Amino acid sequence: MLQGSPKNIRMNFSKKGKGKERGEMKQQIVLKNFKLIDVTNNKLIPSALLIIEGDRIKEVFLEKLSNYEYKGAVIDCKGQTLLPGLIDAHIHVGSVDENLSEQQRRNYPSILVIKGVNVLENTLEQGFTTARDAGGADPGFREAIKQGLIKGPRLFVAGACLSQTGGHGDMRLATEIINHPKYCTGLVTRICDGIDAVRHETREQIRQGVDQIKIMASGGASTPTDELESSQYSLEEIKTIVFEAESSGKYVMAHCYSNRGARLCAQAGVRSIEHGNLLNRESAKILRDTNVYLVPTIVAYEMLYQKGEKLGLPDYFQRKINYLKERSLEALDIANQEGVKIASGSDLVGSLQGYKGMELELKSRVIGPMGAIVATTKTNAELLRQEKDLGTIEKGKYADMILVNGDPLKDISLIQNYKEKITLIMKGGVIYKNIIDV
Repeated sequence: MLQGSPKNIRMNFSKKGKGKERGEMKQQIVLKNFKLIDVTNNKLIPSALLIIEGDRIKEVFLEKLSNYEYKGAVIDCKGQTLLPGLIDAHIHVGSVDENLSEQQRRNYPSILVIKGVNVLENTLEQGFTTARDAGGADPGFREAIKQGLIKGPRLFVAGACLSQTGGHGDMRLATEIINHPKYCTGLVTRICDGIDAVRHETREQIRQGVDQIKIMASGGASTPTDELESSQYSLEEIKTIVFEAESSGKYVMAHCYSNRGARLCAQAGVRSIEHGNLLNRESAKILRDTNVYLVPTIVAYEMLYQKGEKLGLPDYFQRKINYLKERSLEALDIANQEGVKIASGSDLVGSLQGYKGMELELKSRVIGPMGAIVATTKTNAELLRQEKDLGTIEKGKYADMILVNGDPLKDISLIQNYKEKITLIMKGGVIYKNIIDV
């Protein structure tokens, strides 16, 4: 279970030999005796000290301070490694069943909400202090976390995904002659075709308070009637969605495997390509030149490849997952070589939601442990347009951080072993876990 931090912590912080203290400061915490992973300069700081005031970082000292004394809330980190709170740029709060095409039919909406709350709490327990929902979660989940009604990461939501008829958001079988249902929770999608329809639905999602717009721009594994290499939505439709999003200060993220779809999205001004497993060198260069982020979600394919048969996934689903798994690291390598901005997500479903940390281990096979950590912190914060507040441990930013017992730069799998190895989780100055002394 997550642990709440003590409230109204008071501490005096003074310089020795000055004769009087600098004054009492409310809700301050000092972290000392830790190694710091500096994701701005890509290096490990051997000794650092951190002062937190309220929900922000007040000071960062990158050396031992023998001329300071501390009174009050001081946490000795015992030489462990501190890094920014992890950010998962692609989760689905509503993906609570492995068989996504059936989960809406098998669960009451209230059950989907309750399971989604469990996903959010578990995401924070894994050390992810910020997450971007890639479709399905309405703004109510975000607000519930802000109001303290539920525990979870800072959440950025996309509301309902936009899909064309027969696209990745259309879960109907080819034999079904019914209208696509308008679910209210779970993995929610809206079918809209043509410029007027996509304009209306984009405006509707913005009216409801989403942080970004999610579109389906290629085929997907979980849908029965489209193939991975297909591209979905015309250039004009995507441009219309991007225009409406940007008019309200939002941006567009796109589910996309196919190269044709990726090129159309880049041309239209989409901010991030999600997954991108089939990316070739030509498309990678286009993403680089148009400053489009790539959000690989390698762990989703790895875990479904390992467990899909036991989980009873449909044959079409497993066939496509296996192919995507084979191409995932190759596509990441191409993107890395061509200088694409690489962010990070997980896209896990159902009982597999607990493997988010494994994404860093898989990425590290191509971009190294530091590269994987940077993608999951600093780059993800930039993708979310939150770099002023999140992504690095710097003065003035939110006090979002985790402490790891060991060196993730030598053994990145420590992050997946979160129950034992992540010893401290802090979000906005609030301690949700502290087992340093266990």
